[in-house]
Amino acid sequence: MLTKWAKRFYQMSELVGSWSKDPSTQVGAVITKRNRIVSVGFNGYPHGITDSAETDERDMKYLKTLHAEENAILFAKRDLDGCEIWVTHFPCPNCAAKIIQTGISAVHCPEQEPDFLSRWGDKIKVSEDMFNQAGVTIDWLPLKELKSDD
Repeated sequence: MLTKWAKRFYQMSELVGSWSKDPSTQVGAVITKRNRIVSVGFNGYPHGITDSAETDERDMKYLKTLHAEENAILFAKRDLDGCEIWVTHFPCPNCAAKIIQTGISAVHCPEQEPDFLSRWGDKIKVSEDMFNQAGVTIDWLPLKELKSDD
């Protein structure tokens, strides 16, 4: 059973993700420590870069985009050892490496839908293996509970 805090932080990650201007994938991340928000981030272009996510070709968009986890880590501007991160999508291997390197101890993410797994399952497996080797806890949040009003 999800705690009220777990549901709140996940809902916050969804809200933060909605701030992304990416028309196809909006990702949010919230870093917490002892039920306090440390930082938030969403996927998007760096400051000062023309935000042409709608018109850039897919490959160019990926080269320019900072992931939600990266932005949350960069905006924190503090030691993240022992913090936790709540994300709308499971971290890619590059973000997993950054999460591990900062000392974040747990990743909270909703169970992944079959469509998402069919496209990103190989990368998810790499990230999972990295987290397991580094001792980072993975907390798969049950979709059914996330969508309920309780």
